[in-house]
Amino acid sequence: MLLREVFYKRERETLSPYAMLCENSKGRRTPIEESDMRTEYMRDRDRIIHCKAFRRLKDKTQVFINPEGSHYRTRLTHTLEVAQISRTIARCLALNEDLTEAAALGHDLGHTPFGHAGEVAITQFYRENNIDLEFWHNEQSLRIVDTLENGKGLNLTYEVRDGILNHKKSRTPETLEGMAVNFADRIAYLNHDIDDALRAGIITIDDLPKECMDILGRGHSERLNTMITDIVEQSFGKPKLCMSKDVAWATDRLREYMFQEVYVGSPAKEEEKKVKDVIFLLMEYYMKHPEALPEDERIHIERDGLMVCIADYIAGMTDKFAVMKFQEFFVPHGWALL
Repeated sequence: MLLREVFYKRERETLSPYAMLCENSKGRRTPIEESDMRTEYMRDRDRIIHCKAFRRLKDKTQVFINPEGSHYRTRLTHTLEVAQISRTIARCLALNEDLTEAAALGHDLGHTPFGHAGEVAITQFYRENNIDLEFWHNEQSLRIVDTLENGKGLNLTYEVRDGILNHKKSRTPETLEGMAVNFADRIAYLNHDIDDALRAGIITIDDLPKECMDILGRGHSERLNTMITDIVEQSFGKPKLCMSKDVAWATDRLREYMFQEVYVGSPAKEEEKKVKDVIFLLMEYYMKHPEALPEDERIHIERDGLMVCIADYIAGMTDKFAVMKFQEFFVPHGWALL
């Protein structure tokens, strides 16, 4: 018996009736021969981990731009925390961990440099140039795995692609594994952003809403445990994932507090005011000089349009690379005799 068939048999015998079995996948847009040793969700996970877009996450902002110190989260460490939390939920609910992990690892591949400020800046550039488009990182993540990575995409399974696209709170994935990623993303960023804000001295533990702490817990690990345990207890044996009323309320209230005190207008976000100028000037430069785009970006111009291809390229930049290109194009360089 092929090892793949052993895994399929194990899934049938051990997973929840609401779990997504790999053998029942809707498949890939371009069919390929199955592996003898791995399920298709295992292969998707591996394709994501080994792609360039995944490696670039280590140099992309999570919340704080270019913080001093190595303990602040980046987009990569956020992704790893989402993968860990979502797999914990999946394991406790007997869901498909391979599908869950693959969607978690790929969910933020489309994030811009400088965090959400870069995402907003690209949309603003579209609007100011009368282009009826909006840039959303979840849609860009799907675009990367479908089209951009290696010039042809990663050809992932339908369910992994669905989990990547629908990881935002406002969207609903088709699988419970995708729902686990959806919840895990919010749990991860809310709690690690509190941790980073405390480390940066932007807030103190006593500033956090007491009514939320009474429900969720005062410490980082305590809050994580409360949220994850609540989802497992509320969702066990059910065809959807959910939180209890009290924990959902406290989580939403804490998120509101973070937007008020950290995500918008805090001292650590002052540098974000410069992001729009950097993104706009880079967009304008490549509009005037499309030949400066790499060849693997130019090949899509006829199909997608120049502005979208420029947005693809800039969105794929790390913070450091975007700053380097800005300096190359717009900062005067010392003159030297040749």
